[in-house]
Amino acid sequence: MKVKQAMHEGCTWCSSDTPLSEVAKLLRDEDIGAVPVGENDKLIGMITDRDIACRAVSLGGDMSSVTARDVMTEGIQWCWEDEDLDSVIQKMEEHQLRRMPVMNREKRVVGILSLGDISHASAHRQTGEFASAVSAHH
Repeated sequence: MKVKQAMHEGCTWCSSDTPLSEVAKLLRDEDIGAVPVGENDKLIGMITDRDIACRAVSLGGDMSSVTARDVMTEGIQWCWEDEDLDSVIQKMEEHQLRRMPVMNREKRVVGILSLGDISHASAHRQTGEFASAVSAHH
């Protein structure tokens, strides 16, 4: 099975200068846990609800000036939509990732592959192994 057959198609993203309050509203309104961050037509990071809670709140001070760049995770892993799902699952396990942006061959983000997507597309045993691997203590 290819990633494209399992992933959640479409992707909401934000720019690096998006105020954190707007990112939080985006996560809430779209009912998602992560948003890719783009700059100059390139994927440069990812922000999760955990990043907001742990990184931004811990900064203290005036939150109105905090942007996506201030709390995003840089150097994120991603995969191609035509990659084999099993090999991408292994990559996600190795890096303990619950979500991974999916690119087409034009390097455009076309979706997100998540733990939920994998659970719907894979055998129960493989899903259990994956969930255990990405949830293991760092």
